[in-house]
Amino acid sequence: MNYSDTLTSQLAVVTGASSGIGAEFARQLAALGVDLVIVARSKDKLEELASTLRTRHGVTVRPIALDLSLPDSSETLARTLDEQGAVVDILINNAGFASHGDLAEADPGHMASQVQLNIGTLVGNTTRLLPGMVERGRGTVINVASTAGFQAVPHMAVYSATKAFVLSFTRSLWGETRGTGVTVLGVCPGATDTPFFDVAGDNASVGSRRTPQQVVNTALAALGGRKATVVDGTGNALVSRVVSRLAPERPLIRIAERSVRPSA
Repeated sequence: MNYSDTLTSQLAVVTGASSGIGAEFARQLAALGVDLVIVARSKDKLEELASTLRTRHGVTVRPIALDLSLPDSSETLARTLDEQGAVVDILINNAGFASHGDLAEADPGHMASQVQLNIGTLVGNTTRLLPGMVERGRGTVINVASTAGFQAVPHMAVYSATKAFVLSFTRSLWGETRGTGVTVLGVCPGATDTPFFDVAGDNASVGSRRTPQQVVNTALAALGGRKATVVDGTGNALVSRVVSRLAPERPLIRIAERSVRPSA
């Protein structure tokens, strides 16, 4: 039996669920018989997805429209879940965004929101929901990182740094939860065909894009394994391995800079 087959009748919270990888996590978990709380800013998109999943799979789906880039959003989410009597078995920390361009020209507030969403809210959600999982002796936490977290990426300095944090945080959490019955996994997509690039810009994409379905397939297949992180796509995995272990720093930074350099 695959680990994902054991998730039936559990309750999952999926952030950033209105589109892209988050929506695909919701679809695939619903197909496994997992009840859902889906969270994002867009109420209309959440309601539409919830209706589709209820009809198609007969699961309970509760949408929560919430701006997760706000500093108190994880507290608000936890309070709402508590008011609903929700016992969360699975946490998918997927919400995040990138911006493309030089930091010297960036809007400070926009960068602060990026750090808050990609790091602060992810940590806040995990800190609030993990204790219950440990107490019950079962649970799953999936943090969506990125191949950008394996190296410095000029023109995406804040984004790559936030994803490096997510990788380190997830690996540490994996070590802390061993033997507790809680499974922790970081999934690292490369360029993926999602609305992500509506914000980051097409220049942030390197090479061909994978699909959200492929990314989620990779994540669910890796659950129950012995690794703290998994990279989606054979090519991405190979490059990430070389970057993190073998290649010298300065040439890597130059290559990364050329790959995502803004158009003139």
